[in-house]
Amino acid sequence: MTINCIIIDDEPSSQTILKKFISDVNFLNLSGTCNNAVEAIQLLNTKQDVDLMFLDINMPKISGLTFYKSLQNPPDVIFTTAYSQYAVDGFEVNAIDYLLKPFSFERFLIAINKVFDKKGVKENQNNESSFLLIKANKTIHKVNPNSIEYIEALGDYVKIHLQNSFIVTNSTFSSILKKLLNHKFIQTHKSFAINLERMNRIDGNQVFIGANIVPIGQKYKSEFLKILSENH
Repeated sequence: MTINCIIIDDEPSSQTILKKFISDVNFLNLSGTCNNAVEAIQLLNTKQDVDLMFLDINMPKISGLTFYKSLQNPPDVIFTTAYSQYAVDGFEVNAIDYLLKPFSFERFLIAINKVFDKKGVKENQNNESSFLLIKANKTIHKVNPNSIEYIEALGDYVKIHLQNSFIVTNSTFSSILKKLLNHKFIQTHKSFAINLERMNRIDGNQVFIGANIVPIGQKYKSEFLKILSENH
């Protein structure tokens, strides 16, 4: 995980300290340094991947707080200032943290870890949709669709075949298949659907996936072959 950050501070000494601290954290990438809010606006207009701002509150013309409130979709912010009275204002705009100058590297790391934790939670939430939650035997299994070789209808149950194991769930074949259609799964038979990425070869009316053989029903064959041709 890389966190792209910028410094907005009118004091050269503060810029120097932040640059040094940032360079000592391997997952931080300094994308630019600005002396005031005007320069920061120009930088943000050219760089769309800024995750974090180190923003001094007490700057000439436009304060850091006023500048941050003016942004439509602002990156995360850690306010830096020599004036402790601004702390409450900083947290009112959901700042990640507030660093009172002069601050140590240890205090800097505490603030950065808050950013790292927040970013990690967001990524997990975004990735959650790529997993299936399968209930079997009163247990919830978190399954990566890429690990599924094929699924098989068994009456009121569905058998989900993984590379070296399987899960049997009390669910309908159509409901499981619906969740997998965006992951290159295709139905080959009224009771089978395969992961196209796992298929080894086709021989007549059979699909070979590793050591397993899945039938191709006559009703599904033309559509199956059409999708194969479009994906190869």
